Order: sequence, then C-alpha cells, then structure tokens
Amino acid sequence: MRRIDEKSSRLRADARRNRQQILDAAREVFTRHGVQAPMSAIARRASVGVATLYRRFPTRDDLVREVFAEQVEACTAALDEALDDPDPWRGFCHVIEKICSLQAAERGFTTAFLDAFPETAADHSRRRLDGERGFAALVRRAQSAGQLRPDFHPSDITVLLLANSALTGTPDPEAASRRLVALLLDAFRAGTERAPLPPPTGLDLAHLHAPAS
Repeated sequence: MRRIDEKSSRLRADARRNRQQILDAAREVFTRHGVQAPMSAIARRASVGVATLYRRFPTRDDLVREVFAEQVEACTAALDEALDDPDPWRGFCHVIEKICSLQAAERGFTTAFLDAFPETAADHSRRRLDGERGFAALVRRAQSAGQLRPDFHPSDITVLLLANSALTGTPDPEAASRRLVALLLDAFRAGTERAPLPPPTGLDLAHLHAPAS
C-alpha cells in the first residue's frame, strides 16, 4: 500500500509540474507571438507532448483563461478599488493606468480580458456588462466632481485601448504606454481652456481585438 501511495504521489507531482511548465511556456509564447500561436509550439516549449497539453487544457480558451487569470482579476479589483476611492479622479486614473499597463506588458492580455474569461458566453456577457457599468459609474462620479471633462464618454476607453494595443510592437511597449496614458489622462482632465471633443465613437469593448501576430 505504501508503494502505491508513493507512486500516486509521484504521479500527482509530475502532473503539477507538467501543468506549470505548460502555463509558463504558454505565457512566453503568447506574449511573443499572440494567443493564436500554434498549440504545438507551446507543447515544444514546455517539453511535453501535444496530447499532454490537451489533457490539461482541452481548448485554447481554457489555456488563455488560465494563463491570464491573475491579470483579469487584477482589472476587476482595480475597478472595485476605484469605485471605493473617495477621490473620483484618482480612481479613474487608477483603472486606466492598470488596464493599459497590463495590456502593454502581456500581448495576449486583451484577448483574455475580452474573450476567454469566464467560462460561458452568458457569464462572459454578464461580466463584461458589469465592467462597463462600473466604468460608466466611475466616469459619472469624476464628471460630477468636476474632475473629468464633461464630454468624455465611457466608449472612449475602447479608443484608448485600441491605441494602447498598437504599442505592443514597439521596442519598449510599457514605457510607450506610460507616456501615452499620461498624455491622454491630461487631456481627459476637466479644464476650461480645452476645445470640445468630436461626437463619441459608439464603440464598445466588443470592438477591441488583440493585435495581429
């Protein structure tokens, strides 16, 4: 019995090690080549067979969701923190900076953020709707406090993320993203000398896609 227990324990340890190797390899491959990179390339990077990869993660979405789960949760937490912040402008900036920094650092993050979390389409739609409502509430708070220009529209977040996603191909995307975000936040802040903006685009997060690999 002890020999069987030792064998079972060794198999579980091997399974955990294989799973972590796959996740580490997938993060590296997704960051370098995007989330549409071949699953076989991930298996090779992880030094496991393709069959082993699919036993652990039956679909690409399962793998993407697991690789970027912490980042997606970080965005949710950032929005919750922003809504609880007594300073609406500080909360608004926190959300923008957090999402853009994650997007710049992880090439596959945009797809995970939009299309691979959580598990079902119904849950995904609800999660996205909750996020959009939360951000809209954050915008209203900052505008009511006179800190955010009154013609900023919640759909402008999609325009910002589309612009930020284009920086993933630059030599230092995180530095470029910080510069872009700082410039845009300065433009978003309420001020009496600024010209009014053109009409909102009407875009929502469904129009945001990961950059082509």
